[in-house]
Amino acid sequence: MRASKSSISILFATMVIVMIGFGIAIPLMPYYITHFQASGTALGLMMSLYSLMQFIFAPLWGQFSDRVGRKPVLLIGIAGYFIAFMLQGLSQNLFQFIAARILAGVLSSATLPTAMAFIADTTTPENRSKGVGMMGAAMGLGMIIGPVLGGLLTKIQLALPAGLSTLLQTTLDPSSGAVVNLSIPFFASALLALLALPFAYLLLPESLPPQARGHAARVNGSRLGALAAGLRGPAGFLFVMAFLLAFALANLESVLGLYGQSRFNLGPAEFGLLMGAMGALSVIMQGVLIGPITRRIGEENVLKSGLVVSMLGLIGLALAPLKGLMVAAALVFSTGNVLLQPSVTALISRRSDPRQQGAAMGLNNSFQSLGRGAGPLWAGAAFDIHPTLSFWSGALVQLIAFVFALRLLGRPAETPAAAQPGGQISPLH
Repeated sequence: MRASKSSISILFATMVIVMIGFGIAIPLMPYYITHFQASGTALGLMMSLYSLMQFIFAPLWGQFSDRVGRKPVLLIGIAGYFIAFMLQGLSQNLFQFIAARILAGVLSSATLPTAMAFIADTTTPENRSKGVGMMGAAMGLGMIIGPVLGGLLTKIQLALPAGLSTLLQTTLDPSSGAVVNLSIPFFASALLALLALPFAYLLLPESLPPQARGHAARVNGSRLGALAAGLRGPAGFLFVMAFLLAFALANLESVLGLYGQSRFNLGPAEFGLLMGAMGALSVIMQGVLIGPITRRIGEENVLKSGLVVSMLGLIGLALAPLKGLMVAAALVFSTGNVLLQPSVTALISRRSDPRQQGAAMGLNNSFQSLGRGAGPLWAGAAFDIHPTLSFWSGALVQLIAFVFALRLLGRPAETPAAAQPGGQISPLH
């Protein structure tokens, strides 16, 4: 089917609400880790386990959405955000916090691949980059408001009975020495997810009609076997690219807060403002510029340009002697990353079987989750060795991805078997 503008707008609004809630929690992660007296390695492990759960469950959710429709799976993901955020806000120690993050990875992995499959259901191939860019803009808008709001919410002090006040985690802001409340933003995130749930249930239409269901990829064997089969398909190189990009991005996201805290005394509010600025840049580029740029130079050239720009941003972060230069380098990296993500996703969608978009987006999410899982493990350990080591290694990964892009992108893609006369459906395209 082809969606009306209203259905795309409803999905856009739903993702904005969900991503505001997600963004609220972003500035708090490094401060939770230091509050619980853990190291960069512990932060990397926590983020890695979250991504590992997404790696395992995202393809399952994607295939499930191919069978039952997009809307039920999307609702499960939004409800998962509510549960996970509540548990994170109530966590009393590092073990409980990591366990809540693991649950968040399991449940929230139903959201993004299903939203991307919704876009694939409701857009033509030539307009897919624009649709993916709109979802990126929705996530970017959430990442403008969310981190800024999260940083501000840490300053709220509630007068609660003694028994309840002990449930809230507080720490000192390294930039001002003031007491900040780490739990309140998580409860605000849970509230936003709860508000998004009836909004999506009542207003969002189903994008996959009953007669188009039942074409989910059926994979025999292990998850690693499924990934290996996906690599052999027409989108195989792009899945590798998705992994490399996510690995480099995780190097930045995992330790940027710790890096700013240790080197420049960056507090939660300041870090929230930085994340908000990166989100604003993402919205402007993905909502306004990515479509015209892609039509002018093509998705392959957009991807190559993004690799160069993001690599320069990582190098700038490693060399920045002042807080202002660190902020500028982070924004340069964000510019490159905005060019990369929708291009890779759109290319994967175009090279995949039209009837298995949910499975394709699930595999895409899995490879990204592998990168986000491997990246934090390395980034956290690297930060404990030297604060800038993860940035240098991320730049190296981007360079490797750029070399491979020069060699392999631009080759004609194979036509999926399902689209060929007499062809059979490939289980993992």
